[in-house]
Amino acid sequence: MTLPQLNRIFSSTRKVTGGDNIKTWGDLGLSGEWAAKPIALYGRNDISGTYEFFREMVLYNGDYKPEVKPQPGSEAVVQNVANEKFAIGYSGLGYRTDGVRAVPLGSFSGGQCYDTSAESTFSGNYPIARYLYIYLNKKPDQALDPLRAEFLKYIFSKDGQTQTEMGGYYAITPKIREEDLTKLGIAPLAN
Repeated sequence: MTLPQLNRIFSSTRKVTGGDNIKTWGDLGLSGEWAAKPIALYGRNDISGTYEFFREMVLYNGDYKPEVKPQPGSEAVVQNVANEKFAIGYSGLGYRTDGVRAVPLGSFSGGQCYDTSAESTFSGNYPIARYLYIYLNKKPDQALDPLRAEFLKYIFSKDGQTQTEMGGYYAITPKIREEDLTKLGIAPLAN
């Protein structure tokens, strides 16, 4: 599947050229039992960062179709997609279950599609990946207080990144870790 196809599936404004509205699985190129079946759409509610990120990256800041059923959390999106045979939805990778699969995506029609592996994600080939963010209240011209610094050291440590992986997400690369620690004024970690 490609970003233009996703746009045509989820967007009412379709700010991408190159095709008609996609309403059925047949419009997407599937045949047999799937061809005439309408695509059931699930997404996040409008107070979600995932909702905004998907709207920006896939809908090109356009509008969602009214048929998209907004869910209060990514877990609900995944559960609904798993329970409805002809459904599609979006959520964070950490919410993936055995009942669904992440769809390989390409950036443009005719382009190569990439899976959601760490390699495809960090290289930027998987076109709708983003980092998990932590926000802290810190004055730019002052050093971190010791408690916050220790918390951030834990997050960037091997143990902290293991917890990230246990949550279904990818650990950051050593390069990203060192760059971010330097920006925060924290000495590089041993592990």
